[in-house]
Amino acid sequence: MNTTHPSKTLAQWDAELPEAPLPVAAYIPCKQVGNLIFTSGMLPMQNGELLYKGRVGEDVSLEDAQAAARLCILNALSVIKAQVGSLANVKQVVKVTGFVMGTHDFYNQPAVINGASNTLTEVFGLTVGQHARSAVGVANLPLEAPVEIELIVEV
Repeated sequence: MNTTHPSKTLAQWDAELPEAPLPVAAYIPCKQVGNLIFTSGMLPMQNGELLYKGRVGEDVSLEDAQAAARLCILNALSVIKAQVGSLANVKQVVKVTGFVMGTHDFYNQPAVINGASNTLTEVFGLTVGQHARSAVGVANLPLEAPVEIELIVEV
């Protein structure tokens, strides 16, 4: 894989993104402040259904947790696309915050959130897609999701 440029065009990514998920509580999917867009926490939802459920290291494998993180970030990108019209309007990915619900002895949160980070560099390439990041272990997440991700981009 070429890590400098995305393997697909941004227009192809735009076309392949899932529908932007609807909020599951009292919030909006994203908030634009100046040239920054902050997404709400995204879960691994598809067509209104949680695709992964449970604790990483017990109910969910590392590989499935990485796939869940990828789906979370694709949902975040769908929300951003709905806000600005196209991923081509993203100047840079600024920050990813990932929350991982694992067992009490699971310490590989960074590897889980790599599922999201690697997707961002696939979509945008290294120059635009590299970002600051936090990967945090938590006791519980909404709907028993194994992963939740927030994204900040500059447009």
